[in-house]
Amino acid sequence: MEINRTHTQHGSSLPERIGSTPLVRLAQSVRDLQGITLLAKAEWANPGGSVKDRAAASMVSDARARGLLVPGKTLLDATSGNTGIAFAMLGAALGFPVQLAMPSNVSPERKRILHAYGAEVDWTSPDLGSDGAIRRAREMAGNDPDRYCYMDQYSNDANWLAHYRTTGLEIWEQTAGQVTHFVAGLGTSGTFMGTTRRLKEFNPAIQAISFQPDSPFHGLEGLKHMGTSIVPAIYNPHLSDRALEVDTEAAYDMARRLAREEGLLVGISAAAAVVASLKIAREEASAGRPAVIVTVLPDAADKYLSERFWEGEEDGWAYSI
Repeated sequence: MEINRTHTQHGSSLPERIGSTPLVRLAQSVRDLQGITLLAKAEWANPGGSVKDRAAASMVSDARARGLLVPGKTLLDATSGNTGIAFAMLGAALGFPVQLAMPSNVSPERKRILHAYGAEVDWTSPDLGSDGAIRRAREMAGNDPDRYCYMDQYSNDANWLAHYRTTGLEIWEQTAGQVTHFVAGLGTSGTFMGTTRRLKEFNPAIQAISFQPDSPFHGLEGLKHMGTSIVPAIYNPHLSDRALEVDTEAAYDMARRLAREEGLLVGISAAAAVVASLKIAREEASAGRPAVIVTVLPDAADKYLSERFWEGEEDGWAYSI
């Protein structure tokens, strides 16, 4: 594993410490693929531990600038975890209350982090997933609009603009403009939408590949199966040059493999991103085309260590990559 840090922000306030995350080179994963470089944004380096710090900070800044999040208002949103944690962190640092709607089956680690930051959480049915949380947040906002500033991350342009302004620019600069492929998962779709738009401005030939779970019933926390979910208003399927699907068990196995072979403890959606990226890497290598593939690792494994998939067989796993 090799880490490339181009620059680091130094600032006294928490929002100034968000972004400028390093690129991690996944050398072992592509060691047999000639001409392939696989790089990943280590988003756990953000102060809240995930890529969602970027979008949350952008949405909070926008809401405050427009006079929507003012003293006496409570920030409200639906979340599957990381955005809620980012909002809770910002609320604690900047002095506003945070109310979240969240499926009750999120990991215990997420629940403890939110409690530590002081966020209030309305737990929704695990059977309804993130869609159930979205419906609950909409209901709360509609019932008491004077109390809440409803962020609605799935429809908020400040979400994808965070990645247009930061993530895409960072990837271009950190690869010295050599990136050929960008791979990212779809949840709110903000990371993919914003980063892709920026990278395509730099070089329209860059291939932008999105991925999502291969089934409505999946374990890829934070990602959406678009065909059966409430589709985010900010999502534009036409920005994808290609759309892939990732199996949950493949992501679980990849998380274990990255720990053993790359020394990286990553979250489930991060492992899924590597599964999708390696599919592209193998295809490019087979065709004899050199490639610099960049993906996003949304978070580390610290919020998932209670998950049972870590208890896999000691000497081998079912999914071969």
